[in-house]
Amino acid sequence: MSSSPLLPITRRSLLGGLAATSALVVLHPFAARAQANQAHLRIMETTDIHVHVFPYDYYGDKPNDTMGLARTASIIDSIRAEAGNSMLIDNGDFLQGNPMGDYIAYERGMKEGDQHPVVKAMNVLGYDAGTLGNHEFNYGLDFMFKVLSGAGFPYVCANLTKGQLASDPKQDDLFFKPYVILEKEIRDGSGATSPVKVGFIGFVPPQIMLWDAKHLEGKAQTRDIVEAAQAWVPVMREEGADIIVALSHSGIDGSGMSDRMENASLYLAGVDGIDAVFTGHQHLVFPGPKDFEGIAGADAVKGTLMGKPAVMAGFWGSHMGLIDLLLEKDGNSWKIVDFTTEARPIYHRDADRKVVADVKDKPEVLAAAKEDHEATLAYVRRPVGKTSAPLYSYFALVADDPSVQIVANAQVWYIKEMLKDGEYKDYPVLSAAAPFKAGGRGGAEYYTDVPAGDIAIKNVADLYLYPNTVQAVLITGEQVKNWLEMSAGMFNQVEPGAKDAPLINSGFPSYNFDVIDGVSYQIDLSQPARFDKDGALVNAGSHRIVDLQFDGKPIDPAQKFVVATNNYRAGGGGKFPEIAGDKVIFVAPDTNRDVVVRYIMDQGTINPSADANWSFKPMDGTTAIFETGPKGREYAAEIKGATIEDAGDGAEGFAKFRLVL
Repeated sequence: MSSSPLLPITRRSLLGGLAATSALVVLHPFAARAQANQAHLRIMETTDIHVHVFPYDYYGDKPNDTMGLARTASIIDSIRAEAGNSMLIDNGDFLQGNPMGDYIAYERGMKEGDQHPVVKAMNVLGYDAGTLGNHEFNYGLDFMFKVLSGAGFPYVCANLTKGQLASDPKQDDLFFKPYVILEKEIRDGSGATSPVKVGFIGFVPPQIMLWDAKHLEGKAQTRDIVEAAQAWVPVMREEGADIIVALSHSGIDGSGMSDRMENASLYLAGVDGIDAVFTGHQHLVFPGPKDFEGIAGADAVKGTLMGKPAVMAGFWGSHMGLIDLLLEKDGNSWKIVDFTTEARPIYHRDADRKVVADVKDKPEVLAAAKEDHEATLAYVRRPVGKTSAPLYSYFALVADDPSVQIVANAQVWYIKEMLKDGEYKDYPVLSAAAPFKAGGRGGAEYYTDVPAGDIAIKNVADLYLYPNTVQAVLITGEQVKNWLEMSAGMFNQVEPGAKDAPLINSGFPSYNFDVIDGVSYQIDLSQPARFDKDGALVNAGSHRIVDLQFDGKPIDPAQKFVVATNNYRAGGGGKFPEIAGDKVIFVAPDTNRDVVVRYIMDQGTINPSADANWSFKPMDGTTAIFETGPKGREYAAEIKGATIEDAGDGAEGFAKFRLVL
């Protein structure tokens, strides 16, 4: 990998390099010190843009300095100027994720010759290559291909096939070229130019076959990421690639390699012949101080996976990922002799934890999507009904919550109507819903907060972020209990009598914290989690879910229930025990979000008050601490079924609260 010792280059030493012609630009040390047979190549990454072209929160209908390709783009020119030579790639998940994406897909559509606003913006910036993320498939294959036809750069994906997998991955009938080898003229330390052949190979999570089965079943198939890489990387070498770069829309998981692994980038880096890895999907930052500590094979300080340079550039344009390579001529080809990695942010927080923008917008990017931005604003501001009480999610992880309640109500209303004349009409209908905006990686303002009064489409989109479709499963009372046991993994175990124990398991995503409406229950925090994050039974004797009742009586483990949910959960998303496609009895053509809109229109005015159907089992003399958005202080006294006290300020702009158990 390297013929010379790796140098411990830090951000401080980088900024201490030689000045370029502009006094405001500092050359990367590789560009400054490259010899006659050496060249500096910087490869820049955007990932998980999710249609955030503008630095604008459409749900809150206000600017937001933590996001936006227009902001990330504004530093591209200076980042290129720091480098001897540069290339730009996108690592997927650009097509869905905010109301602009939904507006284009569901309202405006894509006619012949149309260009999607995010593609318009990307074309302005001169990308060299891109790969697909899982969210590119949310609106269907036809829509995706219409969008991609407008891109001014190639897309690659080595593990998405048009049909059944061949016995040899190289015989797969792929939708895209598995890789592209780009010949780039680079300038060496003496000023001479010569070509380097950089190969880019792309990968998508195999789980798209579960998450978007309605779009892909019978039309596509996915192969294991590492398996596909092992087949195609040698071919790239044979075709003359000097440097091979993996565009992996897959995260970093050190739990051990498994077949069809969702977050396989660590093991992908171990494939012989791959020189560098761009990662994404997890919405985290690598290298960095906290997200990937303690994973064998991952150096979160140096920014390496299996000793090779790697980067993950956050989400929504929050960072620009940089891999800097010092190349050396070896005969007629180039090899890597040194590297550095960096995830460069577009904002920081000041001493008061307030967001401070580090960059300005790039006007050309704003101009490219301006008309679509304005049309999206008109779309999201359209009212559909009223709410008699506020809708907020500040306490959705610690008490029954109005933002989850309204989704549950709408799903029950819809499924009962759909099943009223069929074979399942006499089964009781329950509803599973989870909070999507509950702080976490999204920050201290990442919560639903809709005042009483008019509800617009932006508010409904805020309640339900994803274009999931409604599905219903038929399961037993025992399976209902295990579903809730899995959800209870959201919480740490709390010792009776503990004072201010940490409540929330930070590794458990809020979208997997399903509340099931139609039953009542308590969660016993003194017990360890029954299931691990992959749904494996790890504490058979543990039962966190207690006093589980239906219709005022203990639930019958054998009784059958219809549970309204979404296609992600019904298809096995989140690995909930025994919840998979074989339990599905109804597949709706409608998105969960559309069902909420229809429900509000049908009701005219909704009452979203939570019914407090779940709570924590009391533990005398015990308290636990959690964080939420500071605006939650306005609602803390209203929470039913829980005693919550203000406990001061938390980290990163959050507020701290005490739950009295």
